[in-house]
Amino acid sequence: MIKEYQTVEQVAGPLLFVKDVPNSAYNELVEIILPNGERVKGQVLDTSKGMAVVQVFGATTGIDVPTTRVRFLGETLRLGVSEDMLGRAFTGLGEPRDKGPAVIAEEKLDISGVAINPYSRAQPNEFIQTGISVIDGMNTLVRGQKLPIFSGAGLPHNELAVQIARQATVLGQEGAFAVVFAAMGITYEEAYFFMKSFEKSGALDRTVLFLNLADDPSVERLITPRMALTTAEYLAFNKDMHVLVILTDMTNYAEALREIASARNEVPGRRGYPGYMYTDLSTIYERAGRIKGRNGSVTQFPILSMPGDDKTHPIPDLTGYITEGQLILDRGLHRKNIYPPFDVLQSLSRLMNLGIGKGKTREDHRGVADQLYAAYAEGKDLRALSAVVGEEALGERDKKYLKFADEFERRFIQQGFEENRSIEQTLEIAWDLFSIVPETELKRVKREYIEKHLKKKQ
Repeated sequence: MIKEYQTVEQVAGPLLFVKDVPNSAYNELVEIILPNGERVKGQVLDTSKGMAVVQVFGATTGIDVPTTRVRFLGETLRLGVSEDMLGRAFTGLGEPRDKGPAVIAEEKLDISGVAINPYSRAQPNEFIQTGISVIDGMNTLVRGQKLPIFSGAGLPHNELAVQIARQATVLGQEGAFAVVFAAMGITYEEAYFFMKSFEKSGALDRTVLFLNLADDPSVERLITPRMALTTAEYLAFNKDMHVLVILTDMTNYAEALREIASARNEVPGRRGYPGYMYTDLSTIYERAGRIKGRNGSVTQFPILSMPGDDKTHPIPDLTGYITEGQLILDRGLHRKNIYPPFDVLQSLSRLMNLGIGKGKTREDHRGVADQLYAAYAEGKDLRALSAVVGEEALGERDKKYLKFADEFERRFIQQGFEENRSIEQTLEIAWDLFSIVPETELKRVKREYIEKHLKKKQ
């Protein structure tokens, strides 16, 4: 039931405090009617002892405390969803940004979503090919997984996000694959880059974009990922599609969360972020997964830029606890003009073993990945040693590992923005690299695979 009040007590940043409201509900939608007749939407953020705290979806300039009216609509924020959303771009609040018509909704869904019952979750076990060797070969993404990318200011995470969105597919089920792309707090230049990149590549037809710009209200940043995930859940569990959700940049989301908490005068936690940030982030990340008896799935690739490249910062730290691994971008490799600049030795996919092997990727995949890790780690250690004692002081074996590290970065990590490698190509590059080191050093790969794959290259 709609109720209207003219009891605004104060305005603080993006928040409106309305008193003498006896029965408002958490997340209830409101309509704010300004003295000039303009209408702005908002949502109840907190309610206690007749005081409703409303977050405004827009600027609070022009709100006159005595004369502004607030209508409580008696419903939560819902998104009208349809398969026609594919190929479209929307604002962070779900309104068309591409100048196209409004979507005719098949259903209207609460954007808060419903947590997947742990008993109903199916184990992720299907390989998703991104076409990027470091991910596919050494940190494999599995359908239903949440695997974040930890980046930093100035690193090419936007290009990487577009490349993954363009190339990612479940082998053998390409037609049922969709991408939901949500960007928070981005500039007009970045929004233009995303739109043009998807249009140029032809990937837009299978993609839904939600773009929240830097000059949009910070409150909208809290809504954007939930809009995206509601769309993804609809496509996955109602339309049986495999959906990859890319969320960038989760740091902007967390900053908006801190801004709202500060406006509410909450006691700050670590580095000023609210103490409930872990719980809040989990309500986003835990919406990835598969459900028993359903063909569709939601897989997440959250991207965040670490302030000061600090992995112990609360945002990457809490994200690492909730998600199933992390892919870390390295500034040193970026300075060497290596793209994508993944720090292989610090990256990890905890569900990799579930999605690789015979019948999924290839029978030698696990051993190849382990051998690559071992050889590259030794090569990097020797690189540090040679910087002190000089390369001429190293033995022949050590020089081969030094060469392996250089070639691994140049041929395995490095690949073009338009280059889409199959898992077969990735593994064959690895076997080419193994020919650099003595065969006796290949202790993590079974002898039968050495006979099959290495011998034919020699």
